[in-house]
Amino acid sequence: MSDPALKRITQRLTSALDRDRLVYETTHDLRNTLKVDRVVLYYFYRHWTGQVTYEALQSKQFSILGSTGPDDCFNGDYASWYEQGRIRAIDDIEIEPITPCHREFLQRLQVRANLVVPVLNNLGLWGLLIAHNCQDTKHWQPADLDVMKAASLALANSPSIANTN
Repeated sequence: MSDPALKRITQRLTSALDRDRLVYETTHDLRNTLKVDRVVLYYFYRHWTGQVTYEALQSKQFSILGSTGPDDCFNGDYASWYEQGRIRAIDDIEIEPITPCHREFLQRLQVRANLVVPVLNNLGLWGLLIAHNCQDTKHWQPADLDVMKAASLALANSPSIANTN
């Protein structure tokens, strides 16, 4: 390829396909390993604004693809905690001491148990890797957190994600 513009376009497409394949495989592997109803990637496309861009589902009834977070609940405090590497495991949203808007948001998404791990690339908080149990509570084991952290790190270190917004 001698055309530099065509070469750049081809490289971007290849990178996007690599990223898509990696995220697809990661979310599906996590759903099977953790034995949960749903694993999603919440991608930040602007400063603290994002949406669910990938999901692996136990059943189509649990789909939340394209969902955005509640602006009032995911504010600068939450974002800064995740930027610092915060991992949040909630075994049962009904008894966990969380804000009412957070609980209502999770209920609307059919979440009963929640595990959130940040994906931190070279530029900061790129996204959130999230496991949901929708039908029942789930006691998250240390091994569950370890597998989610390892998957998050693998995503963050991928050449197709490491330096992207």
